[in-house]
Amino acid sequence: MEDRYKGEKILVFSKKLFDELGYFNGTSGETERYMGEILKKENNHFHLRIDAENDPSLKQIIPYVVFKHNDTVFSYVRGKKAGETRLVGNRSIGIGGHVNPIDRKDLDGSDESEDFPTYIEAVKREISEEVIVDEDIEPVIVALLNDDSNEVGKVHFGVIHLCELSSPSVKKREQQITESGFLPIKELLEKRNDELESWSKIALKFIAEM
Repeated sequence: MEDRYKGEKILVFSKKLFDELGYFNGTSGETERYMGEILKKENNHFHLRIDAENDPSLKQIIPYVVFKHNDTVFSYVRGKKAGETRLVGNRSIGIGGHVNPIDRKDLDGSDESEDFPTYIEAVKREISEEVIVDEDIEPVIVALLNDDSNEVGKVHFGVIHLCELSSPSVKKREQQITESGFLPIKELLEKRNDELESWSKIALKFIAEM
């Protein structure tokens, strides 16, 4: 079988660990407890993406960064060049992607037993690859996301980051991002809810209730 991901390796942890920590479907605010265990190097590893995409015994760690300005959020439609073909055509409010070996760097003062610095490097890289933000940002982890209701969700585990902006200062950079811009949260939750991918529905509901 042809490897459409060209040998890409991604950071994963076992579904068994997730069950041991406390399985949930939807969102969890216990970010430090879960992330503290998931990002221990003994509890994760880099795995070939082509194999992980169809292996529900593994969970792929995905940062999901939401840009918010007042009562609006940045959203876009996943174009045909999207890395996850199963989500093409859906509207998303999340910017992010996989954690790759390139993100694992020997950072001064980092704890070699855990991968939190690696994860943060991935968050920064994904943002810079996908969008242009015209102000300083601080992506704050606000919740964790799991959705086993569909085949994509069964093999992924989301980390919701929220970026509060002083202006709608986000523009697309990647070709896979189409029909992008800031839209009212209320409009997305109500009139346009059917356009959203499942993770965006879950994340937006959580953010609206914060």
